[in-house]
Amino acid sequence: MESQRNTPSTPKDEEIRLNKELSIWEALIPVFALVLMLAFNVYVFGDDALAGSNQFVLLLGAAVAAIVGYFNKVSYEQMMEEVAKNLKSTSGAILILLMVGALAGTWLISGIIPAMIYYGLQILNPTIFLAACVIICAIISIATGSSWTTSATVGIALIGIGGALDISLGMTAGAVLSGAYFGDKMSPLSDTTNLAPAMAGGDLFSHIKYMTYTTVPTIVITLIVFIIIGLAIDTSGSADTSALLNDLKAVFNINGWLFIVPIVVILLIIKKTPPLIALLTGTILGGIFALIFQPDIVAQAAGVKHLDAISSYKGVMNAITVETTIATDNEVLSDLFTAKGMYGMLGTIWLIVCAMVFGGVMDAIGALARISKALLGLFDSVFGLFASTVASCLALNVTASDQYLAIVVPGKMYAQAFKDKGLAPENLSRTLEDSGTVTSVLVPWNTCGAYQSGVLGVPVIDYFAFAIFNWLSPFMTLIFAAFRIKLKQLTDK
Repeated sequence: MESQRNTPSTPKDEEIRLNKELSIWEALIPVFALVLMLAFNVYVFGDDALAGSNQFVLLLGAAVAAIVGYFNKVSYEQMMEEVAKNLKSTSGAILILLMVGALAGTWLISGIIPAMIYYGLQILNPTIFLAACVIICAIISIATGSSWTTSATVGIALIGIGGALDISLGMTAGAVLSGAYFGDKMSPLSDTTNLAPAMAGGDLFSHIKYMTYTTVPTIVITLIVFIIIGLAIDTSGSADTSALLNDLKAVFNINGWLFIVPIVVILLIIKKTPPLIALLTGTILGGIFALIFQPDIVAQAAGVKHLDAISSYKGVMNAITVETTIATDNEVLSDLFTAKGMYGMLGTIWLIVCAMVFGGVMDAIGALARISKALLGLFDSVFGLFASTVASCLALNVTASDQYLAIVVPGKMYAQAFKDKGLAPENLSRTLEDSGTVTSVLVPWNTCGAYQSGVLGVPVIDYFAFAIFNWLSPFMTLIFAAFRIKLKQLTDK
């Protein structure tokens, strides 16, 4: 969902497979099977379901889809070919996930994240914290076109500050994602912001203009809700701020020079540097700054008392690749002083791979296209057209586990239907973003849900209710459709 963010290319030419022999009920069999299996699995394992059992359930769902495809004359080779295409499309996302883990490690031992927490504790109090999270993340995401990068940098720091202020991590993550996805959605640098009008047959800047009609009211409501929550929550965390500040200073050498690294990374992304290069640069700079400003921390990561060339390399490399914990007597800071490196991202990558297997088989057997076509035929009114588009986007985020498919498939399926109703393509592209782009983060096995929960360290179920902007957006687009507000006609000049 951001330009250059997580895929090497956007799937504009992706073929939608429609198997004429597949009935709607057959197409829904794998969906029902997956939902039932996931529900039972989460009931049994709870939050531990993402540790591996959910991944295997996705493979079981793919097996059910493959059986349906076999009885509808879809060959094993066709299914594997589509799975391979899906996996190839996520290669950029997987590499970025690994690099985000590496960056988090060096930003911890260099003191960058602790410095953000240290200064943030002095600026942000619990009353305004959540609303400030939304605004800060929105600004950075607009500038970078990247909700993923926003979460991986500023988002991680805000999660740390929220924990130190004794604010629910679910609330903080919801505020971070609300701001990040608002900015990503409105940024001309975002790849989904470019992809949606391309699928609908519209213009980028006209698309952004029409998105403001639904997006601005949604973010305003989101801010109001977070301000109310801020006024109502227990602010006991602020009483311990001075102790936390002292403990931070006792462990790390906190100074303003550390902010050079995140500023460089943000500038690189604004300059349209590929995110892998920007994150690699941030990781290497983080390691260099760790050696300059935090030699004792690097020695601790290397398991030695005094640094030399070999132990310096070992300490930085450990932070990049495996879990690193900085010793502290403060229980509140113990979690903040832990980074899992590239190794910590493997569970999320595992989830993405299994989700892409399911989505690939579903696409190969024609189930995704059949479900979208059936939804299109349910309604004849203008509101029904919008409602079926929203339903298709949500269904694809759940079944295909990929936000790009949630834009590409409905975009291709509904483009002519919107024209037949005399509606300009901006209506379709806006609906694709309001319901396909932003809701992807609400599905645990979707690539976006898996990424964000992995990076922020907060399960989707914990932040779901607080990602207000994300779940409110599809309702807002339906309200505008129901009352015929700002529905651009094809005859408009």
